[in-house]
Amino acid sequence: MSSPCDPQHAPVGDVSGALMMIDSQLKAVYDGKTRPDAEQRELVHQFAASLGPEGIDDLLDGACTLLYMYMQWLRRAYESHDKDVIEYVVPSLVGSMRAMTRSIRPEAVPTMAGLLVAAGSGLSPSLWRRQYGDWTPHEMTSLEATVFLLADHVNRLTEDRDFATRLVSDALAKAEAL
Repeated sequence: MSSPCDPQHAPVGDVSGALMMIDSQLKAVYDGKTRPDAEQRELVHQFAASLGPEGIDDLLDGACTLLYMYMQWLRRAYESHDKDVIEYVVPSLVGSMRAMTRSIRPEAVPTMAGLLVAAGSGLSPSLWRRQYGDWTPHEMTSLEATVFLLADHVNRLTEDRDFATRLVSDALAKAEAL
């Protein structure tokens, strides 16, 4: 029986835009820039404002698509070692999110954990979240941080700082070739 949260029913969204934002943050952190960059934040805000409400929804769906892609890749990686992705990834990321008190409000952590579990279970995080109403502003920032942490987890697991970005870029290139 098909679930209403089956990924085949989910909008893909603006994966390229979401990937650009996550990749720029990864590069900044890997370059040792851990303090918030006011100029970069302003550019992100201008970019988001230029999208309008529909564009923001597309960016959120794109971020959820990234989250899904990373969790599916991690699921296969962990299963190849007879490990469960939810058991090995979710607690670590939830612990990191709980420590990120400036970016992630405590009330958003359960939602982000739910998105990870949904994706790790093969459900669309976007459709899973949609059943609870509109995104809150705090959840938007939390989603960005969650996808960042997940991409970093993929990069650390592969010992390749660009792997998560390349994984998605290659998938986008293959999809465009079809």
